[in-house]
Amino acid sequence: MPDSGVSRAQQERHEEHTVHVPPPTLPGAATVTAAARRAGLLVTLVLGGLTALPPLSMDMYLPALPAVTDSLHAPASTVQLTLTACLTGMALGQLVVGPMSDRWGRRKPLLLGMIVYVIATAICAFAPSAELLIGFRLLQGLAGAAGIVISRAVVRDLYDGDEMARFFSTLMLISGVAPVIAPVIGGQVLRFTDWRGIFAVLTVVGVLLTLVVWKWLHETLPESQRHTGGVGDALRTMRGLLADRVFTGYMVAGSLAFAALFAYVAASPFVVQEIYGASPQTFSLLFGINSIGLIAVGQINGKILVGRVSLDKALGFGLAVISLAAIALLLMTSGVFGDVGLLPVATGLFVLMSAMGLAMPNTNTQALMRTRHAAGSASALLGTSSFLIGAIASPLVGIAGERTAVPMAVVQVVCALSAMACFLVLCRPWRNRPGLRDQPTRG
Repeated sequence: MPDSGVSRAQQERHEEHTVHVPPPTLPGAATVTAAARRAGLLVTLVLGGLTALPPLSMDMYLPALPAVTDSLHAPASTVQLTLTACLTGMALGQLVVGPMSDRWGRRKPLLLGMIVYVIATAICAFAPSAELLIGFRLLQGLAGAAGIVISRAVVRDLYDGDEMARFFSTLMLISGVAPVIAPVIGGQVLRFTDWRGIFAVLTVVGVLLTLVVWKWLHETLPESQRHTGGVGDALRTMRGLLADRVFTGYMVAGSLAFAALFAYVAASPFVVQEIYGASPQTFSLLFGINSIGLIAVGQINGKILVGRVSLDKALGFGLAVISLAAIALLLMTSGVFGDVGLLPVATGLFVLMSAMGLAMPNTNTQALMRTRHAAGSASALLGTSSFLIGAIASPLVGIAGERTAVPMAVVQVVCALSAMACFLVLCRPWRNRPGLRDQPTRG
């Protein structure tokens, strides 16, 4: 059912309940407004921390990948499976946690997942072999999925339409700080200890975030809106979501764009350090610059474009830029322009990463706007699709060894062009009309 039938007054009462804004009996309208702003800021910071945890878990570890191959006496392709395992765990975990949050609320499943995440991360620090590290990273991903899927569901509980797009862009500002500082932190940790120390730092971060969630993130899904069915009901809900062609189009397009990004994440430590001879600190700096580009474009999307340009136009432009950047990278890495060196390749990666600031928030927003009755299940499908496709892309970037960046560029080109095709064929943005975008399309 579309959300347009809900009156503005009902939405305000719902938001007031979910973020625990003090009731309007407090003296003075200014006091109420200030309390609402504080509550909204608090929710933003908590959700930002939850969405920052996955890039922290992945990116702090990236500068250590070459060191892990030496320490555990494993080939690079095997060590890259530690990334694949974590992504796979995050994908599968969301399928479980998403429907759980629709049935039992957002808070309890989130806290349980955070506790298991802390335990799994601590175990990773003591893994004696690559095989065991892969297994522990899988468990880490399964537990960490709670923060990913429930964050999006909470945003859907509280916001709608352009406001949701703006909030996702704001979350990108907060969570985007994580990939900026994570490789830097990882590189500095490696100066004082080995790769195991990185997991020790992540354990401490997990503990702190768990305490913040326990103290400050209140329930956002009232009992009257929770699902009462079991596994069969959850599966039927997901099947209904996937039957919506437009929802599926946004989901797959966003997932393929994420895979292009993750091809960079998985391959860049070897491309920058092994092929172009940069130090872990230089790699961390370049990775941080790329993340700043993503954050900046995300803020342009949320602060300037939303409300002035349709979300579909911004999304289409972002996918087009990603595709062009990926093609340029393929031409450069395959030697069409000769030996171009690190700077042109780094520039192409910067453009590709920055354009993700248009693709990622807008695909999530457009997909979630089509469902309010099952935000947890919808968020689970969005996250699972992204992480599964990313997990498939991860090992492919190293299929030709550590001395060529061509596989990374090939994966990025295929994913970017496929994302554009899904967007055009399934979403059919030229058919969207104002006032109808929240209604599921049939057929």
